[in-house]
Amino acid sequence: MILSIEDLHAGYGAVTVLKGISLEIKAGEIVAIIGANGAGKTTTLMAISAVVAKQSGRVHFCGEDITALLSHEVVEKGISHVPEGRRIFSRLSVAENLDMGAYLQTDVKKKAQDLETIFRLFPVLKKRAKQGGGTLSGGEQQMLAIGRALMARPKLLLLDEPSLGLAPLMVDKIFEMIREISRQGTTILLVEQNAHAALKLADRAYVMATGEIVLSDRADVLLRHKEVQQIYLGGRISV
Repeated sequence: MILSIEDLHAGYGAVTVLKGISLEIKAGEIVAIIGANGAGKTTTLMAISAVVAKQSGRVHFCGEDITALLSHEVVEKGISHVPEGRRIFSRLSVAENLDMGAYLQTDVKKKAQDLETIFRLFPVLKKRAKQGGGTLSGGEQQMLAIGRALMARPKLLLLDEPSLGLAPLMVDKIFEMIREISRQGTTILLVEQNAHAALKLADRAYVMATGEIVLSDRADVLLRHKEVQQIYLGGRISV
């Protein structure tokens, strides 16, 4: 098990958002978390990456207890987080943004190899390498945010709403790239408002409501679950 969360409570100041969630991710999986706005999906990712405070519970990564680690220490252990809204450095060039993601890499040769890998995965970033990050389209900025995270060579990639604000064709392209990242060996935990797309992509999924996990199963099973279809898939019958 690459990631294990046990009875995790977390939140902001005196406000508890996560109310005792537990989940597991095996190496090589794509696991999705779906649920309505305010369910606690984003807070889950932020708690894993130590951006919000954990009130109780444990987080284990690759067999090691990382509950008390700071954000930069979590990155050093091998977890990269692509936050909602992308948060690239708009005044820096594409190349400079990618270089920021590789701040832990001291081997110049490996950094260059990683950069070429990112450019093969996202060819448009190579074409835009000297452009300012803020001049890219929304889809290109999402590619840049993912590429920046991959420059840290993560074992686990946390993706928060990668389809947010993108046109349908770009959503399809981003999800295909996520699938390719998985094929190359990176484990992925995906938070996504587009439940149908997330369940089509993932191996397994968790459904969250008001800070708790209310359902979990294989993604194909949840696609056919009557309640999931009615609440999260708009009554869509999926095949």
